[in-house]
Amino acid sequence: MTVGIIMLVHTALGRAEQAARHWAAAGCPVVIHVDKSVPRKTYELFVASLADIKDVEFSTRYRCEWGTWGIVAASQSASELMLERFRQVRHVYLASGSCLPLRPVEELIEYLEARPQTDFIESATTADVPWTVGGLDHERFTLRFPFSWKRHRFLFDKYVEFQRIFRLRRKIPNGLTPHMGSQWWCLTRQTLSAILQDPDRAEYDRYFRQVWIPDESYFQTLARQYSIKIESRSLTLSKFDFQGKPHIFYDDHLQLLRRSDCFVARKIWPHADRLYEAFLTDPAGAMKRTEPNPGKIDRIFAKAVDRRTRGRPGLYMQSRFPNEDWENGVTAAPYSVFCGFTEVFENFDPWLAKATGARVHGHLFAPDRAHFAEGQTTIHGALGEAPKLRDYNAAAFLTNLIWNTRGERQCFQFGPADNQAINWRLAKDPNAQISVISGAWAVPLFRSNRNFMDIRKEAAALQKIESDFLNVLRSPFTKARVRIWMMAEFIEAPMEPLQGILDEIGPTQQRRLSEVPKMVDLNGFGQFLQNLKNQGMHPYLMGDFPVERTVETQPEAPRKPYLVR
Repeated sequence: MTVGIIMLVHTALGRAEQAARHWAAAGCPVVIHVDKSVPRKTYELFVASLADIKDVEFSTRYRCEWGTWGIVAASQSASELMLERFRQVRHVYLASGSCLPLRPVEELIEYLEARPQTDFIESATTADVPWTVGGLDHERFTLRFPFSWKRHRFLFDKYVEFQRIFRLRRKIPNGLTPHMGSQWWCLTRQTLSAILQDPDRAEYDRYFRQVWIPDESYFQTLARQYSIKIESRSLTLSKFDFQGKPHIFYDDHLQLLRRSDCFVARKIWPHADRLYEAFLTDPAGAMKRTEPNPGKIDRIFAKAVDRRTRGRPGLYMQSRFPNEDWENGVTAAPYSVFCGFTEVFENFDPWLAKATGARVHGHLFAPDRAHFAEGQTTIHGALGEAPKLRDYNAAAFLTNLIWNTRGERQCFQFGPADNQAINWRLAKDPNAQISVISGAWAVPLFRSNRNFMDIRKEAAALQKIESDFLNVLRSPFTKARVRIWMMAEFIEAPMEPLQGILDEIGPTQQRRLSEVPKMVDLNGFGQFLQNLKNQGMHPYLMGDFPVERTVETQPEAPRKPYLVR
């Protein structure tokens, strides 16, 4: 006894001929169905090319359009011819012209001989399958589908809608429970002949003729009526993406296919010369003898689907770029934002870089330019300092910066005088660590030698901008790690906040701070804030700053009396 191979061919006839010769060389009879859409002259040349092989037959041709009855009719016709002409066939294996045997055919024959009454066909009820794509599960068996989904999409959708509105339903033939599964099956002669010779076949054919995608349900349903033993799986490796389209295997999938241990794989790219050479010309070393286990590569396919649908964190795909919140992670790596620290401390940037080993930039979103670390004018990813180019899409500038410098912690300064277009981007980014000393923007104004009326006007504007920014950071939609201190409370005890910030960044050496950067001279700052109040501008973001900051000193010890002679 042997295995009969049915091949459904519609394209790449040269590769189909190569596969047919490989099957026949191993003693497997082959029946080929060629799609009726293939030109007659091309078909005749294909038939002539296989005329030298005795056990190759060609069945009646049907037009096989996706999702229509033609594929089932082609499978029926080829199966009837196979059972009639080749009596030695015990199992019939349905394949396509793009299928490629991965293991020696002799191993498939031995495998099926050890299971003479087992049918290998994926068969599950609609309630048990999660893979249906297109919105039609049980409805594909209760509605009529006279129009092609590919050629007449509008009529297809409208007729489905019409049946739903008027609640038109078809009756499923008595005794049938619809099942679904892969169209690539391997059935025993007993089961297949029972399906084809069933007295009620005409009724079943009429019913399934208007079922949507009947090639995934006809044999899968009827095999349940007659099979002695069904293993609900296909011996053909066939993987589908999130849209229900089959994955195509190329030359670089060679090792992946070897790991699957499957007998046959589809869909093989016609120009994958390396795959055809590896699996059709070296039967001794093609694959090892083991149970087919496509699950071994499921993890790789799942990762590929995830990469295709979600992308990499912080890298924006063209397919999702215009859609807000469709990204897989706002940015690619953690980073830190400091607001008000350079205003309160002298040389804060060099100190932070030394303490953490991070790259510390100045105000990246300053009005004049992007102040990169160490005075650079261009950074990784060809990001320049030009404000016009940066502000064209400030959020993209930030995500590009983090993506192109991943592996190195980035820190930068931000304040109310900077471009505020990235407020929400910072707040909604879980990778952002934002530390704010509120009201510190007033220190440069205090130290400037400008007209006080101009200072008052600018202070009011900056306070309004920072207040809006703080409201964003306190929003329930904020996902960033946010720490906010009023300036008055921060300068009273700066060591603990700085220690917490450095611990979160991850300093190169885990140790307690022994010193902090030098704080700017704030003598007279309280009076400056009082002057703003006196002019009608209330600086409330700084906290409770006393007008006079007094420093307690130890009283001098009294001098000892001495005698002058």
